[in-house]
Amino acid sequence: MDFKNMKRTFNQGQYGKRTSIKRVTQHVLMNSHQSSAVFNIVNSIIGSAIIDFSLILLIKGGVLSGTHSYQALVRKTFGFPGYLLLSLLQFLYPFIAMTSYNIIIGDTLGKVLKRIPGVDPGNFFIGLHFIIGVATVLFSLPLSLYHDIAKLGKVSLISAVLTAMILIFVIIRAFTLGPYITRTEDAWVFAKPNAVQAVGVMSFAFICHHNSFLVYGSLKEPTVAKWSRVIHIAVMISALISVLFATTGYLTFTGLTQGDLFENYCKNDDLINFGRFFFGITVILSYPIECFVTREVVANVFFHGNLSKRYHAIVTTVIITMATALSMIVDCLGIVLDLSGVLCAAPLIFIIPSACYLKLSEERWIHPDKIMSTVTLLNGVVVMVVGFVMTILYPDDCSHGQEMAYCLSTNASFFNNSFSSFEPTIQSTFFNTSTVQ
Repeated sequence: MDFKNMKRTFNQGQYGKRTSIKRVTQHVLMNSHQSSAVFNIVNSIIGSAIIDFSLILLIKGGVLSGTHSYQALVRKTFGFPGYLLLSLLQFLYPFIAMTSYNIIIGDTLGKVLKRIPGVDPGNFFIGLHFIIGVATVLFSLPLSLYHDIAKLGKVSLISAVLTAMILIFVIIRAFTLGPYITRTEDAWVFAKPNAVQAVGVMSFAFICHHNSFLVYGSLKEPTVAKWSRVIHIAVMISALISVLFATTGYLTFTGLTQGDLFENYCKNDDLINFGRFFFGITVILSYPIECFVTREVVANVFFHGNLSKRYHAIVTTVIITMATALSMIVDCLGIVLDLSGVLCAAPLIFIIPSACYLKLSEERWIHPDKIMSTVTLLNGVVVMVVGFVMTILYPDDCSHGQEMAYCLSTNASFFNNSFSSFEPTIQSTFFNTSTVQ
């Protein structure tokens, strides 16, 4: 099985899920309910047990050091050099995420708008750049100007509901389209050399450590025990969604699976176009959280952690303008996302929280937390080094916007004839002549 293809399938449900776990600051409301925090984290991460442990470990480190942010924790543990390195990683990761979100919004919603009857596919107003600009001005910028992440809890809930709808559409197509897609060679081989590289891809998609302290602080009477409950619930929900997205997508297309799962479906599949629309909305709703992180890093490094209302608006606008400008220039971020995963996300998830806890904790080395911390740290080093080498040796191809071979048929309008089922007697010729062998 090609783990990289299968696990990049997670990204379809995950680009809009890296949403909310920032640092505790005095301007954060302390009376948010646990349910809001759960939805924020579900919208932020589709995770695994090791990420669950790492998130708890990060907050434990904050408690041990008496600090209330990721940056403060690292500064107290490893001094000013560690603080600068973490600040750089914390800025680059969400900034690249914001850029990729813009591209996804423009590309995804553009495909949907082109299906409107009478709309010219070459119309400027449904082009990538125009859609990015409108989405930024009408949604991304206003939502990002909030001072408090707790106010985005309902936004995260909406995103989670839309993600569930997308999953239903993907499952429907697994049953109605999957049987007609020829399985690729070696589709069920357990692993290929790029399996480690896939961990870097997942790391980019699933990280929320850079904003953990904020959601922790948004809890009413935050404690490690309460945080652990929130994390366990959120990760269990997210893990279930991850497994369903990954297995359903890969079972449908096997080795043909694209990094963006929607690229596998035909452009005239209107059921999936509803999914594309919902996906674009989830990404728009997830965008502000990443801006929260980049703004906070800038505030901590250059303004001692405090931004006046004026500078809050200025810094937010500058960050979003930079991300928007970059997304207008680049429309394929495959290798950038891979490198960000192994060079930014892996240290933020695996290496730094474990290193901080190991240095701060006075427990004996045989204590389970210290053993797990050591394993997590070593895992991060392996992912970072091996993932970087594999990304350079086997970079992603950019198949952005290309129609799959099995969609190229004069009878491709079959999608509009039946949302939930095919008529094999009518459609067999189509699949026999156009399916990739």
